[in-house]
Amino acid sequence: MFDRTDLQRLKINGVKINYLYVCERKLWLFDRGIQLEENSEKVLLGKLLSEYSYPSETRREVLIDDLIKIDVMGEEEIREIKYSNSLASANRIQILYYLYYLKMLGIERKGIINYPKMRRMEEVSLTPEAEREVEQAIKRVEEVLSSPRPPEVKRKSYCPKCAYYEFCFG
Repeated sequence: MFDRTDLQRLKINGVKINYLYVCERKLWLFDRGIQLEENSEKVLLGKLLSEYSYPSETRREVLIDDLIKIDVMGEEEIREIKYSNSLASANRIQILYYLYYLKMLGIERKGIINYPKMRRMEEVSLTPEAEREVEQAIKRVEEVLSSPRPPEVKRKSYCPKCAYYEFCFG
């Protein structure tokens, strides 16, 4: 089990946990300050969708310990707003990580991943099995980031849509 100081020392945020499931090379590059997504049209669309979805929610983009940023914080749940479910496992581990972190703070919530464009939502709970999955992900993030070199390029079906595509394959 990790504690809050471990996660702060490792600077593991939700994006890094998400990137572990998307691409370990992207995770490593992002951690080293190579952040190419600022120019990504898809990322911009996702930010706009998040900004304009659920306008009645008052507690939006809640930053905790300068480490995790929750899209919407409700009394009983936290919500992440995602553009699509094409990387559903990455979205799921990210919200599980937020639930795990909140549990360390003594805050118990359920998680909801909203896909407004698709008019879908997925409920996520931090079960003991999910906690183990989060802890394994944290360990793997630590391993990837401790390497002096980036992981080798692994071509995936979604690589051409990635902001890092030219960096990896150009």
